[in-house]
Amino acid sequence: MPDIVITHMDQGARGEYHAAVAGSDAIGRLTYQRNGDVVVADHTLVPSAIGGRGVAAELVKALIADARAQGFRIVPQCSYVEAAFRRHPEWADLRA
Repeated sequence: MPDIVITHMDQGARGEYHAAVAGSDAIGRLTYQRNGDVVVADHTLVPSAIGGRGVAAELVKALIADARAQGFRIVPQCSYVEAAFRRHPEWADLRA
């Protein structure tokens, strides 16, 4: 797996997780909307230049880690995040 660095841009009611892959200028993104203690994960976007390297999975893992640490719940509106929740039944307690 390539080196993937995740950064979080929290802008209050909206936010994004960004994934940078070593050796590429392309950025993967997971966007969300926040309403109190609920985060609606609405889009996961990974450019083809960095696709197939586990970037989207790392973005979702960062969201899940923050939900556990900060106590918020997630509405997986994005189809990728929804599929990740199905693959990880241990995350069921985080679903809003």
